[in-house]
Amino acid sequence: MSVKRKDVFKYAEESYGTTPEYLWEKTPDAAVLRNTRNKKWYGLVMNVRKSVIGLDGEGCVDILNIKCSPTVREVLIVESKAIPAYHMNKRLWISVILDKISEQEMRGVLDESYNLINRWYL
Repeated sequence: MSVKRKDVFKYAEESYGTTPEYLWEKTPDAAVLRNTRNKKWYGLVMNVRKSVIGLDGEGCVDILNIKCSPTVREVLIVESKAIPAYHMNKRLWISVILDKISEQEMRGVLDESYNLINRWYL
């Protein structure tokens, strides 16, 4: 069930022709996924300490920040698969915890995020 960041990157490249962009020296593992046409972000993969985002346990976890509908947002949060977005607008974005979702769920939320930011461009 556990999704890895490489799975996210592979799907993004195969589906949208995008590759991760590493923009910050202080967080070299944080990777932005950006629409190639309108340059808007549709995903951000980060490795964060569990304690920083309110999760139990020691160590770090990979998260995927995505834009989504209010319905998807609530379902994922209720199912403990996501939290309100870390370092993003908490009304429009969520942080999906990669090791708590399936590959199919990851594809679905990434598709929704891509489609939402793409709609603004059209």
